[in-house]
Amino acid sequence: MKLPSSHLCLALLATAATSALAQKPTAAKAAKAAAVLKATIPKATSPKPAPKPLFSDPVYDGAADPVIIWNKQRQKWWMFYTNRRATDTTATGVTWVHGTRIGIAESGDGGTTWTHRDTANINYRPDKGYTHWAPDVVEANGQYHMFLTYVPGTFTDWNHQRVIVQLSSSDLLNWKYVQTLPLITDKVIDASVFRLPDGTWRLWYNNERDHKSIYYADSPDLLHWTDHGQALNERGEGPKVFRWHEQYWMIIDQWKGMAVYHSDDLLHWTAQPERLLENPGQGRDDQAIGGHCDVVVSNGRAYVFYFTHPGRSKANPAPTNSIAARRSVIQVAELEFKDGKLTCDRNKPTLVQLRKPKSK
Repeated sequence: MKLPSSHLCLALLATAATSALAQKPTAAKAAKAAAVLKATIPKATSPKPAPKPLFSDPVYDGAADPVIIWNKQRQKWWMFYTNRRATDTTATGVTWVHGTRIGIAESGDGGTTWTHRDTANINYRPDKGYTHWAPDVVEANGQYHMFLTYVPGTFTDWNHQRVIVQLSSSDLLNWKYVQTLPLITDKVIDASVFRLPDGTWRLWYNNERDHKSIYYADSPDLLHWTDHGQALNERGEGPKVFRWHEQYWMIIDQWKGMAVYHSDDLLHWTAQPERLLENPGQGRDDQAIGGHCDVVVSNGRAYVFYFTHPGRSKANPAPTNSIAARRSVIQVAELEFKDGKLTCDRNKPTLVQLRKPKSK
């Protein structure tokens, strides 16, 4: 039966209204889902500059001698450091620099912020009052290797034996003793290990019996070492060797800023006239000279991690041997390369952006 045109129009209008009503809840649900999705998308943020200080140890407030390495298992950056006992009120002489352990801090944001993680579980402690100083850590063939200064006790002066021991770990937390390195004397500190272009390894260290100059030893496999004697006839400790801008660099702590040398072959070193971190900074706890550093090169940029004694600024020194004079903190600055020289501006905001290392 054919409907009158007026009835047909009414039917069409009723159908359209029913359809619109049916679509209203669906549209509301879609809008709600879009709002939820928008809330889950992280907002773009500008990188924050690293704080000053970068890290303070919560146990003894004596963090020094930092070394940075990527922890593959945790997918985060770890910092190892000498944890000097700055707040120990019973310490006499330099005992507060002895009896030390190796602290660990962790960063999950590419090196901008650090939190205290733990103390390294190092199973080499044959002497009462043993001392652990200034580790360097490298990764090779799925294992981590630590080269650690070991002092057999807690002493009131600097006149005692020190050796460099090698340890290994699969997780960066628990360390097994491998050997004591057969170096040229029994009073050595501050290892720095670097892989040479041919795949072998070189270790630089401070020989305290030869005017605190820098010596070196080589190994084909990180296990068998041959000492080759003096590498650099300069007083200084805490050598750090790295490659950047198509040449090799060595930085050493000279207690008046850090001296810089460059080389094409890792054997012959040329000094640059200017030292790094000699002049005081303006940031919190950064008014004293920078000491014993690590350098991390990541995505073409280089960052120098160093420590300061905030209470030893020339402008406002704390009383000798006070807790304020003992305490030390970790700081960071970005290195710059210009006209063949390394510089850094410790007052410039440092945007630390350490990338996950590429698998080798």
